[in-house]
Amino acid sequence: MPTLVWLSRPDDSSQGGTPYTSYMTGDTADVNTLAQGGICLMGGATENDSAMVWFLRRAAGGDVVVLRASGSNGYNDYMYSELGISINSVQTLVVSSLAAANHPYIAQQVSRAEAIWIAGGDQANYINYWRNSPVEAAIHNALSNQKAVIGGTSAGMAVLGSAYFSALNGSVTSAEMLANPYNTYATLGHDDFISLSSLKNTICDTHYDDPDRRARHLGFLARMATDWQIIPHGIACEEYTAVCIDTTGITRVFGNYPANDDFAYFLQANCDIAPNMPELCMAGQPLTWLQGTAAVKVYKVPGTALGSYTFDLNDWTTGSGGEWQHWYANNGVFDVVTSSSILEITHLIVTK
Repeated sequence: MPTLVWLSRPDDSSQGGTPYTSYMTGDTADVNTLAQGGICLMGGATENDSAMVWFLRRAAGGDVVVLRASGSNGYNDYMYSELGISINSVQTLVVSSLAAANHPYIAQQVSRAEAIWIAGGDQANYINYWRNSPVEAAIHNALSNQKAVIGGTSAGMAVLGSAYFSALNGSVTSAEMLANPYNTYATLGHDDFISLSSLKNTICDTHYDDPDRRARHLGFLARMATDWQIIPHGIACEEYTAVCIDTTGITRVFGNYPANDDFAYFLQANCDIAPNMPELCMAGQPLTWLQGTAAVKVYKVPGTALGSYTFDLNDWTTGSGGEWQHWYANNGVFDVVTSSSILEITHLIVTK
């Protein structure tokens, strides 16, 4: 039987309590194992069990820390005993204030973890409370020293790219991004929070099919190219889909395809076009990133129970089981060119 320790601490250190809540399942003594690293990105609905098994196996029997800014211990039993993977412990830490993020116990527990999972919620809280805090430093310590695997769902996935949508002013829709990519809700950050080499110059988006977020993701990439003069990339998951990235940069996509239309998307500015910059990306104007209807190349990959289909983040070209598409926006209107037409478009780009 696992040891269950329930530590409920009031979020008011001035009254003698500690400003966080901790839920521990399993052995309270820390262990050190040979964790295998990697990244697990989930789209934001019910967790994909196969992807979570992949995540837990890479902890190699060690300790899992779940970070969240709200909620309770819903992951503890699920990770500890319901998936059949032996691990030492699961500890959920509710870090919902700057005071909590600065508490030494939080940094200690995160630094020791072989696996770190960032739950869903409001990513603005993660940015406001955890960025530039001991929590951020502890995450990087675990990644570096423990070779920890890291993952997240919904808001937890959204903050793992080196670029991220911060939601500091609330969410933003595809229609709002197309009408004005600098609207008040389109708050982005870059290279100032979690740093993962596989997600360099990459922005993640979630809940891709509910609502349709393809156009807002295109707008994020347009902003990245315009604001930071980088070649932008993106990874997105539909709600029941997960992308697992090993330490060599090879991804596997998990889902329930073909029973359900579960897909992941790998976006990149089309390097066949040079220089590939948005024709119009400025405040108060509708977005145009056209480039002959081939502005952004997208590899759309179905997620299967075995994670059979892959994509290589080393070259952003080599993949299996997917379909290439081109995405673009013209005067605030988003559209997609499917693989059946891409060869013709590419020929026109090369020869024009």
